[in-house]
Amino acid sequence: MSKPEKRRPWFFALWAGVAVAALSLLYVLLLIPLTPGIRDLKQARAARATSIVSADGKELASFDQGLQERVKLDKISPHVIAALIATEDHRFYEHHGIDITRLGGAVFHTLQGDAQGGSTITQQLARNMFPEEIGRSRNINRKLKEMITALKIEATYSKPEILEAYLNTVPFLYNTFGIEMAARTYFDKSALQLDILESATLVGMLKGTSYYNPVGNAERSVQRRNVVLGQMRKHELFSEARYQGLLKKPLRVHFARQAERSSTDTHFTAFVRKWLIQWADQNDYNLQLDGLVVHTTLDFGLQTSAMRAVERQGRALQAIADTEWSQRATYSATSTSAYAETHEGAPSFAYFWQSHPEFADAVVRESRDYRKAVEGGEEPAAAFKRLKADRHFIAQLHAAKTRLEAGMVALDPSTGQIKAWVGSRNFQREQFDHVAQAARQPGSTFKPIVYGAALEKGFLPERPYRDAVLDIKAGDGSVWRPTDMSGSTGEMMTMRDGLVYSKNTITAQVMQDVGLAPIVKLARGLGVRQSKLASVPSLALGTSPVTLLEMVNAYASIAAQGEYRKPVFVTSITDRSGKVIANFEAEKPERAMSAESADTLIDMLRGVVNRGTGTGVRYRFGINGDVAGKTGTTQNNADGWFILMHPNLVTGAWVGFNDTRVTMRSNYWGQGGHNAVLLVGDFVRSALDSGKLDAAALLPGGKRMPVARPPVEDEDASEEASDLPQDGAPPAAPPASSPDDEPDAPVASEPKAPLAPAPTSEGER
Repeated sequence: MSKPEKRRPWFFALWAGVAVAALSLLYVLLLIPLTPGIRDLKQARAARATSIVSADGKELASFDQGLQERVKLDKISPHVIAALIATEDHRFYEHHGIDITRLGGAVFHTLQGDAQGGSTITQQLARNMFPEEIGRSRNINRKLKEMITALKIEATYSKPEILEAYLNTVPFLYNTFGIEMAARTYFDKSALQLDILESATLVGMLKGTSYYNPVGNAERSVQRRNVVLGQMRKHELFSEARYQGLLKKPLRVHFARQAERSSTDTHFTAFVRKWLIQWADQNDYNLQLDGLVVHTTLDFGLQTSAMRAVERQGRALQAIADTEWSQRATYSATSTSAYAETHEGAPSFAYFWQSHPEFADAVVRESRDYRKAVEGGEEPAAAFKRLKADRHFIAQLHAAKTRLEAGMVALDPSTGQIKAWVGSRNFQREQFDHVAQAARQPGSTFKPIVYGAALEKGFLPERPYRDAVLDIKAGDGSVWRPTDMSGSTGEMMTMRDGLVYSKNTITAQVMQDVGLAPIVKLARGLGVRQSKLASVPSLALGTSPVTLLEMVNAYASIAAQGEYRKPVFVTSITDRSGKVIANFEAEKPERAMSAESADTLIDMLRGVVNRGTGTGVRYRFGINGDVAGKTGTTQNNADGWFILMHPNLVTGAWVGFNDTRVTMRSNYWGQGGHNAVLLVGDFVRSALDSGKLDAAALLPGGKRMPVARPPVEDEDASEEASDLPQDGAPPAAPPASSPDDEPDAPVASEPKAPLAPAPTSEGER
């Protein structure tokens, strides 16, 4: 107020300006710590996706953020660099991250209603590298953060390094990032091979990748390409004559969408990913940027063999199911090759759907399309009628329901390390994991746990039992009468032979003598630790659903002389320089059963593959080493199992349909000793041939002596499935057909082929 009155407004304006400037400076200073630091910049520039590798160093999968391949600046066409600088930031080599002249011009034009951008290449790089930290909203706050980060980038890196980082991170649609993948996608060549027109086209896309997409918007793309060429001409990068000639050139795109990296994923890597994401969150690592290497226990050679075995034998079993259900008269043979010849042209599962019209209607009403239609307001009857009339929909629905599935996993019993894991016949088609997700009835593969509990109680393998049907009272007062499909002899049989020949009558009596509590306790101790085990008499015959991983883990514990080891799938994690940042040592083994009982049980299971229900692994695949195992078949052939113990590896497989109301038609191919054994036998045979497994290795108590090949006509014992229905299900239907006395002779018959009831306790998705 001491100033003259005429000069006061000027002083007020001056101090107001100073205050605004001071507040702005203070705000910028406050923003500096909120923008990426030098360490973040260096990490982002050297960003590398985390990879998952096998025990022998083969990459199994990675955490790439889209399709990206980083290349050095000298591997990028000079035309790209020239077009980029001329169009996006022609004073790139003159400024230090912010082009004041361009920024002022952009502000001036924007205030006049002609919005223009003033971002430099460095500012755009800041947005590409740190989209979350800088923000995505178009406001002054984001612009300030962008400018601060650009100044930091310029202070940290040289101009060539900035160009290289920018061109390797810029997005180009179709989940592709960087100039190299863009060149491959739009022109089917490397970034180094791009000519002037191709370079101008890709640089032109940066103004709006979707709007100027040369694939979807060719006319706009050409117009934008010509604008880029005009900028290059303006900065005298070529003559006027050449410029005019280039404008007349047509757009030549060779679009080739690149394969997604996730196609290398398997059920195993998906399982590791789920665990790893949680680990990274807890330990503050970025799986897309930090370049970690996750070292797994998987053996690449064994995994390859396992995938091949599941694909090959799954295809053979699918052909059997398709053929046997194709017509009323069945074709029965014990050779998979016999079905391969008759499968061509056969109407897959045609008779199945004809003979089960109620089920055919039920699957339509259970379908997602039907539910969506009804939820959307369509009358149920009208929706059902419409879908039933849709041939394409019905064909797809039937194909999905009758697609045979399988799972296989292999563990090293001495370490608990997972060596092979195949969760379905095709991961891209079926992501549901039949190793760790699917809970299915294990059938007779659960019986060794019953006999193991008996051995722990002091029973001897030669303890006699009468092969006879007995009434067994359950805890709720109901009566259970377990029987065998082959009938009962009424004669005495040892406990050992009861397991070898998978006799339900003998197993039920052993269960009665041992009690359910010790059986459940042993199952938990050996490795069945996630699934619920119903404490009912039928548990002894494997009616409580479990996962394949749990059962194979239990057998691995038996093979390790009764010591449980938690399955191990990751051994260590290293950073990009190879430094170990995390070690995952195996947990201390837990004693689940005595070594003496485990050795005796292993010897009993030797008998299964030498003279019982598992002989197929010997006579079909010539596996004559010291092995032991058990087959498993559930009611109505809904599930087929086989688990084989080799001294170095325990392998288990499951075969069945996702919908348990669909089963193999014949009792022969419905047995685990004839279906799941094919997958395990194929895999183990390959592992032996490749030297991955030692053919001379011995299980505890084993002897080096050749095993005679059983004569084909005597093949093997029949697998006995439990005759106890699932909880709440109607009584089991009679068998659809029986194997013929002549192994490879087709048999014409007209069985009723009833549909198996839908069990309520199966692990359905």
